[in-house]
Amino acid sequence: MKKVGNHTSISRIIMFCLAFSLSFSLSVFAQDAAPADAAAAPAADAAGADAGAGDPAKGKELFNTLCAACHKLDAKATGPALRNVAEKHDREWLYSWIKNSSAMIKAGDPVAVKLFNENNQAVMTPFPQLSNQDIDNILAYTSQPAEVAAPAPTPGGSQVAADNGINNVLILGALVLVLVVLIVMLALVNKTLKRVAAANGIEVEKPEPSVSLWQAYAKNQFLVLVTAILLLLSASYFLYGYLMQIGVDQGYEPIQPIHFSHKIHAGDNGIDCKYCHSSARVSKHSGIPSLNVCMNCHKNIAEFQGDKDSTYVEYSKEFYTAEIQKLYDAVGWDKSTQTYTGKQKPVKWVRIHNLPDFVYFNHAQHVSVAGVECQTCHGPVETFEIMKQHSSLTMGWCINCHRETDVKIEGNAYYEKIHDELAKKYGVTKLTAANMGGTECGKCHY
Repeated sequence: MKKVGNHTSISRIIMFCLAFSLSFSLSVFAQDAAPADAAAAPAADAAGADAGAGDPAKGKELFNTLCAACHKLDAKATGPALRNVAEKHDREWLYSWIKNSSAMIKAGDPVAVKLFNENNQAVMTPFPQLSNQDIDNILAYTSQPAEVAAPAPTPGGSQVAADNGINNVLILGALVLVLVVLIVMLALVNKTLKRVAAANGIEVEKPEPSVSLWQAYAKNQFLVLVTAILLLLSASYFLYGYLMQIGVDQGYEPIQPIHFSHKIHAGDNGIDCKYCHSSARVSKHSGIPSLNVCMNCHKNIAEFQGDKDSTYVEYSKEFYTAEIQKLYDAVGWDKSTQTYTGKQKPVKWVRIHNLPDFVYFNHAQHVSVAGVECQTCHGPVETFEIMKQHSSLTMGWCINCHRETDVKIEGNAYYEKIHDELAKKYGVTKLTAANMGGTECGKCHY
């Protein structure tokens, strides 16, 4: 009987078909991935009829500088809401009121007295420096219609067009169907060729049995010994690394009960860290800021003030405004009446930085005496939307900082004397914290 090679290996044919189908599907998906052009943006609404000849852009700048501390456009703050205020009062009356409201109240103007009493007799700051044109600009800004915020996508999510999703599913289903048909056809062809070979007396050559790779490896004692040693060393390395990370929470980023964006407060608004964490200057601990500190600003900031296209914004305006409302609920503040209700809810903040109990660390010693910046230990907090532990806070990390940080002796006669003595002893011009005992065990451990 004639012997021939197995030229109809089904595995080779299947692999070829799979490669062809995959390349075809990738090309199709690449064409479908091109996004369609977006629809044209809606046209802007026109300003109110009483806006006068003012410039809304200049008016917005003046409003944010002079008026935003006490007024909002669509909500009551210290003063009333100012949306469309030009339609509620005479233009000449508004000129006099804005330039000197106290004089109008003393003169007994009935509208001025009524407005004064309706707002808890809060005295409005006079602005005699404003010209009538400046006031027209402000009124033009307040006469603009309120913008309707477009629904923002879920943070971290993605929006996929429904049509593209359906097309992709249909194409994928068609490719799977074609692949199944090809496999069935190849199986039938292989079966038919075997029957033809048997009918013609042709014997298909069978591959000679060979020793498997695993069996050959098991018989080689040297390779087995080397592999065992490598596995033991690798396991020891990873076990040591795992044990050394116990208690190290670098990168810990918990979700707080009230979202606080350091990126917006410390970054965009430039609020100093020690304004909120004031005890860091004089105390061992930096302290949790009191909610009254938050209310110093948020008493008049009831909603997110940034633009929707701001690069530092990671969530929607509605999200930030809702978090400010959580602050109001916690302190018992009614933004509609601008009064405290007396109903308070404690905020259970989640602690992020936590040193072991046997470690002594004094914030005042580092912040006030050594002049260490907050970012040295806590990282670039002005870029953090959600606060996290930036550094490892391990003993090695602290000792390395003491070895690299020079002691500031300017204006301190005590340190100048010690510096001169130790500089001669160590033969250096500048002393580090380690040279002055910063690596002694008793400095950090009781």
